[in-house]
Amino acid sequence: MYSQRQLAYAPTPYSYTPTSSLSANINLDEEVKLYNSASERDLYESLAEIYSIILTLDALEKAYLKDSIPEPEYTEICSRLIKQYRSNLADENVANAFVDLETFKREWGMECPRATERIKVGIPATVEQPTHKSSQPSGNAAAATLIVAASENFITLLDAIKIGMISKDTLHPILVETIQSVNKVTDKEFDGKEKIVQWLITLNQMRAAQELNQEQTRELEFDMQRAYNGFKTTL
Repeated sequence: MYSQRQLAYAPTPYSYTPTSSLSANINLDEEVKLYNSASERDLYESLAEIYSIILTLDALEKAYLKDSIPEPEYTEICSRLIKQYRSNLADENVANAFVDLETFKREWGMECPRATERIKVGIPATVEQPTHKSSQPSGNAAAATLIVAASENFITLLDAIKIGMISKDTLHPILVETIQSVNKVTDKEFDGKEKIVQWLITLNQMRAAQELNQEQTRELEFDMQRAYNGFKTTL
């Protein structure tokens, strides 16, 4: 009834006719290798783990701000993530490929502002700014034990500075112990307490074996002596 018409197609400037000579020699069942050696594989795995840690830490910080996670659980997970982050970067090859946090985030299109701040500080928010007095045994003897522990941490820190043990990997753990022990005694602010957190941030920007210079060492000793004296006024 109706005669069939061939459908008109828009003209194209190129035509392609498959030929055997242009066929790609690709085996779709063959695994594509992203690395050429075991060391390359380890490097990529470490960088991938750091990427995952940053995302997880950012989600954890959001949950904490929304009171979606109990403080003890937040503190434990946050401490573990920060430790894993540092452990990965302790490898020189990983640290060189990572460069620094801002470079890594920019390269992989990451934002994660809360994780960035937590990594910068280097301790959980519950340690940096405790919302209430940490749980501790009741009684004068127990309280005295906590005070002694905090005082010993201050003294250990000041002694380390005086004898020249001023590398990050020496000072950072002592500073963390100091602020944690102080928070177990009191949640009050005192003169110099904020300096402990500021120095933790400063040390976090350094490589593990990097040392403070002479001026920084004097400032640290002055600030920690001031913080120790301020702590004693709260007792």
